[in-house]
Amino acid sequence: MKILRSYILLECVTPFLLALSVLTCVFLLGNLIQLTHLVINKGVSVSIIAKVFILYVPVLLGYTLPIACLVAVILGFSRLSVENEILAIRANGIHLTKLLLPLFFVGLIFSLLSFILNDRVIPYAHFEQRKMLKELGAKNPTALLEPGVFINSFEKQILFIHKIDGNKLSNVTIYQPQPDGKPTRTIIAERGEFTPVPGGTQIILKLMDGTSDEPNVNKPNEFYKINFENFFITLNIIKDNEKVDKKPKSMTLAELTREMEQLDRLFVDVSRLQTEFYRKITWSFSPLLFVLLGFPLAVITNKREKSANVVLAILFAASYYLISLGCEALSIQRILPAHIIMWGPNFVGGLITIILNIKVCCS
Repeated sequence: MKILRSYILLECVTPFLLALSVLTCVFLLGNLIQLTHLVINKGVSVSIIAKVFILYVPVLLGYTLPIACLVAVILGFSRLSVENEILAIRANGIHLTKLLLPLFFVGLIFSLLSFILNDRVIPYAHFEQRKMLKELGAKNPTALLEPGVFINSFEKQILFIHKIDGNKLSNVTIYQPQPDGKPTRTIIAERGEFTPVPGGTQIILKLMDGTSDEPNVNKPNEFYKINFENFFITLNIIKDNEKVDKKPKSMTLAELTREMEQLDRLFVDVSRLQTEFYRKITWSFSPLLFVLLGFPLAVITNKREKSANVVLAILFAASYYLISLGCEALSIQRILPAHIIMWGPNFVGGLITIILNIKVCCS
């Protein structure tokens, strides 16, 4: 029996390593394109980009590790099923439940590893990324200018730029929120150019062919629009670099607990912190869940192609994370308590896993 267990586990090692490598590389490629853009078009140091890129790896492992476990078990046992080795095991009087025990312990080990990732490694990587990107903005303000997104890294300004070509801008919109509930001032320009101030944390924008809201002297709460051919504005980076505050994703479970206790005494809403706390815990059990689910899926679908089984694994993993995102939204909006709703994906997946394993083992 020991030889059989070793044989089965070794059968899953190669698919696991292959799936983990491929999935991580695929996710990294999407980030690599954006980081390469910063190097080529923004002049950002390659060493800084390399550090940010490396910090993406542990963050992505939180997703790819459980999926790789599922794919490995499905591929390993699919081969055994297709070549009738599962049938031979049964013919020798070995009940399939005995094969679940080593899988359970393997899943438990990976869940422990996932817990360490979610509680320690990933929060550290998130926090280091935020610090490096903030330092990058202080050293190279132009790196903060990105097309197609709202940019709120500058004091009293929110920018939206449709297109950036070198230092040329197209369809620029600048929102300037006003104090005391006054209406937001808006500046719109068809074209623009930016010039960084050497050695500083400023950018000078030259806007062309646009309109600007100007305050009405007689009615301060109202604006009137003026057309302009050229309009100059100075952007200053928000000066909060003294300390980088930790967001929930950058906190460990102990830090989240302390933060919740402090805010709870002040009667502040802690739903986001509670959601992140239970997300870290529930996601840590996903490798165990995926490993135990892969076994019955591979045995039941023994007549299918391996590619179809992999697609089935990806669909289940995608469903798990989509349900988890929905539960996060319900928890953050306080529709349902976090300590109940965040266990939803694990409960649904666990129920499916139990039913399928009973069907396989009792058939």
